Amino acid sequence: MKRRLAAGYIGLCATALAGCDTVTGGPLTRPGEPTGTLLIRNNTSGRLDAVVIADCTALSYGFNRLSKGSYIARGEEVRFTLSAGCWDVGSGKIGGGEGYKRLMIQPGGLVYLSLDS
Repeated sequence: MKRRLAAGYIGLCATALAGCDTVTGGPLTRPGEPTGTLLIRNNTSGRLDAVVIADCTALSYGFNRLSKGSYIARGEEVRFTLSAGCWDVGSGKIGGGEGYKRLMIQPGGLVYLSLDS
């Protein structure tokens, strides 16, 4: 009985860990896949404190892709290299608004996202 419970617990843990990409948003680039570039420009009235980027198949937007303590100042831009394909992108300000957009990244392409609100 204990062996079956232990095996079930191990299987449950393995399943949970295998689905981590759906929680974290997954890696921005996948080995062996072509990449493109996402350029995010901040045209809002303040700074952007968070950018979340997730594969379109992920269950959540995942974690902030800006490094700890970083932000995108008004008028500045940041580039991200992403595997080609469908990506959900969101951004926001602490104590302010947020917005989300679904984008297609083409191999070798550049997608320009201007945030204006």
